[in-house]
Amino acid sequence: MCLGVPGRVIEVSGFSASVDFWGVKRQVRLETVDEPVQPGDYVLIHVGFAIRRIPKEQAEETLALYDELIQAEEQDLMAGDIRTEMDAAGGE
Repeated sequence: MCLGVPGRVIEVSGFSASVDFWGVKRQVRLETVDEPVQPGDYVLIHVGFAIRRIPKEQAEETLALYDELIQAEEQDLMAGDIRTEMDAAGGE
């Protein structure tokens, strides 16, 4: 099973973009995205590549679900890893 995570595009430079995930900013590649993106767009990311542009509403619903899962499972190791990375990067 693959996991794609939505993020908001902050800046685009050629085939690379800075993308925000819960306040954590990462560089992603744009070669495989299905259409051009610009700052403010939401994209679905998998292993460092933007796969496709997604509507803001869909991204917000998915991010809210992730937030809910992360907060609900205090003992879950994966949720703990995500919280640790967000804290280390200064995310909210």
